Amino acid sequence: MKKKNIFCFGFGQVAKNFIKKNNLENLDINLTVTSREESGKKNFENKSYESYQFSEDSFDQKLIESLNSSDHILVSIAPIKGEDIVVKKFQNILDSNKIKWITYLSATSVYGNHNGKWVDENSDTKPTSSNGISRLNAEKSWLDLAEKKNLPLQIFRLSGIYSNQNNILARLKTGNVKIIDKKNQFFSRIHVEDIANVLFRSLQKFKSNEIYNVSDDKPASSKELISYGCKLLNIKKPKIVSLSTIESQMVKNFYKDSKKVNNNKMKFFFDYKLKYPTYVEGLNYAHNDTT
Repeated sequence: MKKKNIFCFGFGQVAKNFIKKNNLENLDINLTVTSREESGKKNFENKSYESYQFSEDSFDQKLIESLNSSDHILVSIAPIKGEDIVVKKFQNILDSNKIKWITYLSATSVYGNHNGKWVDENSDTKPTSSNGISRLNAEKSWLDLAEKKNLPLQIFRLSGIYSNQNNILARLKTGNVKIIDKKNQFFSRIHVEDIANVLFRSLQKFKSNEIYNVSDDKPASSKELISYGCKLLNIKKPKIVSLSTIESQMVKNFYKDSKKVNNNKMKFFFDYKLKYPTYVEGLNYAHNDTT
């Protein structure tokens, strides 16, 4: 298989797990990433890669050469001030003659509130949060750019991400978790390894200008998730509080939205069976991994 030149705008947990998956599958890659830190050579999973400084205010001009030679581009940088800074800074550089694959990682917050009903990729996007509004604006800017320059783009709308290290079990152990009482409140989640696996599948099976919900099979309330976490840890459930008593506006905004995210399109197109189909498998694995 021909070596892939992968460029990651942002190198957080999703991008790192994607590269880890590539390494596990012995895919031959050249890796370049961006970071807010100073540019330099770095190592990940015993492989050397180049990291270039990039923020909304400035970027290392040397990254342009690497970007021009890249054929696979993963964008995991959140919008800043309502804008996608990759489109803003590099729309004139991205070249459809070289690029074979661009994936923009969005979020299911673009759907807004659907009162606990199921949503799929054809559902209305009516975001209520600033994050959801910014994500939808970013999606539109990428879709417009892809159409204008004939770029091979797919968009992954990610549900709430958790991992073996960062999950409700870790939060419960801090003692800072509360159960917020709100009826008919559903959230969808996805394990970071499943995101990485689907990204890897898409390197071989790709259709341009498509949007996929990347979510597990079991939307659930926070109360249900917390209760299961307490059962695994054999601890008492936290106290139940009213949403009106919560001071954090971010938390209040989070609880404005209730929806169940349908993942059928993702599973069917990529012929993918989730490693962690529900939070039960995910938390069981995380718990066993730390005991």
